[in-house]
Amino acid sequence: MEWVLGIIVGVSLSAACGFRVFVPMLVMSIAVHSGNLTPASGFEWLGTWLALTAFSIATLLEIAAYFIPVVNNILDTIATPAAFVAGTVLTASMAGELSPVLRWALAAVAGGAVAGGVQLATVSARTALTPLGGSGAVSAAEDGAAVATSVLAVTVPVLAVGLLVLAAAVVFRKKHKQSIRV
Repeated sequence: MEWVLGIIVGVSLSAACGFRVFVPMLVMSIAVHSGNLTPASGFEWLGTWLALTAFSIATLLEIAAYFIPVVNNILDTIATPAAFVAGTVLTASMAGELSPVLRWALAAVAGGAVAGGVQLATVSARTALTPLGGSGAVSAAEDGAAVATSVLAVTVPVLAVGLLVLAAAVVFRKKHKQSIRV
């Protein structure tokens, strides 16, 4: 049953990739580096000094870039496939000792799809709010959501999944109400 908890951690981190690609990678790297999280065999590199440094720099650049309107549009184009890949890797890294076929299939279907879905939702929100001058506020909210989801995923993964399901239900309900009014 340990692999089930690993999948929950991986999918929660993957969801955070939809907000910011590198924040969950950095949080996982810190957790692996400090010995608080053990990745599946072959993913130990996530806890190396090189990975920790690379994810730190990438996180700072990604967060800063989203506050520059022209750059954030370019980043959205790159971040959508990158979120899918990062979500897949994070879920695979936590899938325990499953067979490689099952690990990667589960990682792509669960982790990649969740990361991609969250990323597409954030792109939609930013696109809708940018003309209203809300791009900076959306970027700040995404930063906070990425950090909170990532930290919860590593410390209290079941709570992280519960909050993600609740957020998805709220968004779905609002979208559903809007479609009924139209």
